[in-house]
Amino acid sequence: MIKIDKENTEEKILNAAKKVFVTKGSDGARMQEIADEAGINKSLLHYYYRSKEKLFAAVFKFAFKKFAPNLMGIFENESDIFTKITSFIHSYIDIINKNPFIPLFIINEVSKKNAGFVGAVIKNSGMNIDLFEKEIKKEIKKGTIKQVDHRQLIVNILALCVFPFIGRPIIQKVVFEDNENQYDDFLKSRKEEVSNLIINSITLTEGSDK
Repeated sequence: MIKIDKENTEEKILNAAKKVFVTKGSDGARMQEIADEAGINKSLLHYYYRSKEKLFAAVFKFAFKKFAPNLMGIFENESDIFTKITSFIHSYIDIINKNPFIPLFIINEVSKKNAGFVGAVIKNSGMNIDLFEKEIKKEIKKGTIKQVDHRQLIVNILALCVFPFIGRPIIQKVVFEDNENQYDDFLKSRKEEVSNLIINSITLTEGSDK
């Protein structure tokens, strides 16, 4: 029973901290405000997380730990490279759709010059880009795909997946006349759109240079 209560309290704290950090950023958030949001006293909050910095890192880990290793693990299975890329894009968009605070959270912190800290937390959560690099280089060597810079490719994938969520308020208003249902449908179709764009960009065609 004690273990269950502890897990529930920690989850309540992390959910409350997520809400406050998204609204106020790490600099503007206050431990008292987070404690109030979680419905606990400040002393108990400090018992679990001794500093705002440690709580900030925990929020990221809480958000990433459920999917980051599995997401990158897609590139370790036996599927062909095009299936792997499609699976990665579909999974990544689904994850952002369920956790739309993540990209906005990252941008807010980067704008406050906390990029180094945020990057370290993401890398430590299991987001291992080396797996992607290894797979792309292997497929280039086999002649399966074009000669591409894996760094450009991963940035293209991430940007195409993330921007519709970051830019939703503007895109929804300008392109969809502020129709929320239409935009939700657009996000659902985004998975196939991005997958096709990326795969077409690296697929070898007759007469193309490797």
